[in-house]
Amino acid sequence: MEPSPTTPQTFYALINYEDLYVQPLILSALQKHFPNTHHLISNLSELPSPASPLLQFIQYESIDFSHLVSHPTTSLANAYVIRKALIRKHYLATTVRNWVVKYPESVLGRGWKGGVEFEVDYAEFLDEALVEAYELRESWERNSMLEEEDGKKKKEWWILKPGMSERGQGIRLFSSEEELTAIFEEWDPVDSDDEEDVQAGDARSDHSNTPRHPKPSKGTGNGIITSQLRHFIAQPYIHPPLLLSPSSSPSSTTAPRKFHIRTYVLATGALKVYVYRPMLALFAAKPYLPPSSDLLNNPEGLKAHLTNTCLQDSGEREGSVGLFWDLPSLPSQAEDWKPLISTQILALTSSLFEAAARGMSIHFQPLPNAFEIFGLDFMVGIEDDGSLNTYLLEVNAFPDFRQTGEELRGVVEGLFEEVVRIGVGGFFGGHGEREVGWKEGINGEAKMVKVLDIDLGKR
Repeated sequence: MEPSPTTPQTFYALINYEDLYVQPLILSALQKHFPNTHHLISNLSELPSPASPLLQFIQYESIDFSHLVSHPTTSLANAYVIRKALIRKHYLATTVRNWVVKYPESVLGRGWKGGVEFEVDYAEFLDEALVEAYELRESWERNSMLEEEDGKKKKEWWILKPGMSERGQGIRLFSSEEELTAIFEEWDPVDSDDEEDVQAGDARSDHSNTPRHPKPSKGTGNGIITSQLRHFIAQPYIHPPLLLSPSSSPSSTTAPRKFHIRTYVLATGALKVYVYRPMLALFAAKPYLPPSSDLLNNPEGLKAHLTNTCLQDSGEREGSVGLFWDLPSLPSQAEDWKPLISTQILALTSSLFEAAARGMSIHFQPLPNAFEIFGLDFMVGIEDDGSLNTYLLEVNAFPDFRQTGEELRGVVEGLFEEVVRIGVGGFFGGHGEREVGWKEGINGEAKMVKVLDIDLGKR
């Protein structure tokens, strides 16, 4: 049964997303859905009273959460206060692990690569940090025995991810203790005697998390310092991944490449979760080659393995972003493979948010008067039997929409129209369009598919 449209109430809107790509899309969506019922303001002091209906659609650091919490029935914001259980990689690993232990049948058990989490400030303390990392040490032992007999074909590779980094910063591949140690040695701060020899470009850019040892990195201009990152997760590398040739890339670079799927997810209140059906495929800059120590010793080698377009030079981004539903069919699959992957993505998203909300409630606290857009990244791997399996990689808060580019701007435009319709309209009224459920949305044309609707008892 379709809900009846409600008359939207007049509200004040503080819109300052601090992104020239996104800001006009938000304003356009508000004008489309609430043409006569919203009034733009530049700060909260312009409200007639503190209890006046208010929408804050701004950057996380600028949200007045005190006002949000103090006015639960009249104030709405575009972010939850606490969501570390999802957006911090080491917390995310704990979220999934705890849920799978409690519910072994969960799809997260198959859609997440387990691994080890550890903390380390300097390379000299790495061995101590990995005392209980049995999976890593056993893998290294197997690799040492396989190396001479089977070469690199069966070598087990791992991917290192800093728990609190963004935009692909600090992601590395390794297959041995020596390789992992070398990574951390590269990130150690330089000795004080050498600091004046380090170029300014090597210094760490200013982030909200201030390092305890604000010295330059002795790496090659990457601005990474171990004591600033501190929390790490190491996971088995997904190999082989599904490889495709970007249809929009120049003919000279159509060799198969690794890619990941960017899925936009809207969470509203406490708690409904929607998946935006138009998804993106983000390709690596270089054709794929199996990981090897020789390849990864070359700074260019990682470009075949890392699909984060933030890491690509401007000349490498051509053809790197496409539409998921426009990806080609696979000769090895009798039927189109994309509905299968879409189904797995819907299931993983549903289970993940429930796991965070019910199993990590201290670190994920949805508010009834908030909504948030997340960017979830997935990878398609090829299993030993030839079947395709989707793996969750990470969850991003305030995703970088500019990476979509101008050609696919309509994807982001449609997303914000849906976010305003559901997220804002569901709070201030006017939300009269039918919500499309999971089964109906897998192969349908609806843009937003509701995958989770639970009551966390928050009012």
